[in-house]
Amino acid sequence: METTQYKIGIVGATGAVGQELVRLLVKRVFPASEIRLLASPRSAGKEINYEDFTGTVQETAPEAFEGLDIVIFSASGGISKELAPEAVKRGAIVIDNSSVFRLDDDVPLVVPEINGDALAEHKGIVASPNCSTSIAMMGLYPLHRAFGLKRFFASTYQAVSGSGAEGMEELEKQVRAHVAGESLAKEVYPHQIAFNLIPQVDSFMDGGYTREELKMLYEGRKILGLPDLKASTTCVRVPVMRAHSMSINAEFERPVDLEKATAALAEFVGSEVIDDPETQSYPMPIFYEEKVKCGVGRIRRDSALENGLAFWIVGDQLWKGAALNAIQIAEALVERGLISAKVDSV
Repeated sequence: METTQYKIGIVGATGAVGQELVRLLVKRVFPASEIRLLASPRSAGKEINYEDFTGTVQETAPEAFEGLDIVIFSASGGISKELAPEAVKRGAIVIDNSSVFRLDDDVPLVVPEINGDALAEHKGIVASPNCSTSIAMMGLYPLHRAFGLKRFFASTYQAVSGSGAEGMEELEKQVRAHVAGESLAKEVYPHQIAFNLIPQVDSFMDGGYTREELKMLYEGRKILGLPDLKASTTCVRVPVMRAHSMSINAEFERPVDLEKATAALAEFVGSEVIDDPETQSYPMPIFYEEKVKCGVGRIRRDSALENGLAFWIVGDQLWKGAALNAIQIAEALVERGLISAKVDSV
């Protein structure tokens, strides 16, 4: 039986998300006849190996997109803005992990478990949401379906993987330096991250919110199809390697039922419930590295909001927050027949 195979390019292949993209394509047995690794000129020639896959990095340039069916961008917004249209010109569908296209009216912003139908509207580019947004939606969406989301408040506890490989390296170096009694160098973050919390993720905007905090509001509105949704978020960088955690307090249009809420979260394909106060069971970042589903716990009626629920959610920033969601978009394009391979192979 013939199986359609696709040629895939990864822009930013040597970064933390790019390397996870390679691993997930292999682990999930995506039907790829080629995985073309693309990065900056200084990374050209490097090899990336995972299980039976070995690939050599090429320099990212317009001609490098020739013959590709899908190109996943996991680099800066500037690179996506400049080169994503070049990939589309050459017949590829672009899945972009940067923020540059997310709020563009002509670009679907997709979490496949929630709004996969929006993929049919793509015009060559599909945007993948911000990491904290994707993870938050895994808890908010099933509750929205059950009770009708009105507004929410979120405090995030974001792992250093959100700053890429450099952030992960800085945390590790600072911990080692602390143990050795040495001074702690700061390069990635404005303050020491080891044994500390930094209440700033991304740059500050007018009004005092950071860019990261506003993403939760505007991206959430677009993904859920709720243009009047209200949200207030505080994003905090914490000394955790790669899983983001969030405390969310949400208010709904209809009266909430705790048993129904728990069932909605447990039955949703993107989440699992870990919530047993008697045994001190709840999701924690150390248990959610390299997990497909996000964990939800501490589910309870909110004591301050009418028709409110409070909950805690944890998800792998490099997976559901970035690489996994992009791969799931590619899988959904294939499953829905929204992409044609340039070359079919057995």
